[in-house]
Amino acid sequence: MDYDCDEDRLTTAEQLAAHDPRAAAEVCLAIARDGGVGDEVRLSAAELLPPLDPRAAAKAALAIASDGGVGDEVRLSAAELLPALDPRAAAQAALAITSDGGVGDEVRLSAAELLSAAVAR
Repeated sequence: MDYDCDEDRLTTAEQLAAHDPRAAAEVCLAIARDGGVGDEVRLSAAELLPPLDPRAAAKAALAIASDGGVGDEVRLSAAELLPALDPRAAAQAALAITSDGGVGDEVRLSAAELLSAAVAR
C-alpha cells in the first residue's frame, strides 16, 4: 500500500470534481473499490461521490462495507452512507457486517440497527 500515491489519487479526484464531475466520479469509484488502497482513503473517496454520482456512491459504499478486509468502523461508516442513496444496498451492507463474526459486537449491533431501519423503509 503506497499511502502517498493513494492520497495523490484522492487529491486528483477532488481537484477534478470542479472541472469534470463524471471523470472525478470514475476516479473516486475506482479508489473506493481498490482493495490495495488504505481503508480511510477508500472511505474518503466514497464520501466525495454522492454529489457527483449517487449510483456510483452507493456502489462504492457497498463495496467497502462488504469487504471483510476493511476495518470494522470504516465498514460501518460506509454502510451509514447508504440509506440516503440506496436503501436496498444499505440493507445488503448492514447484513454483510452483522453476519461477519470477525466484526466487533458494538459495530455489529450498530449495523443491525441500520439493517432494521433499512428494512422498515
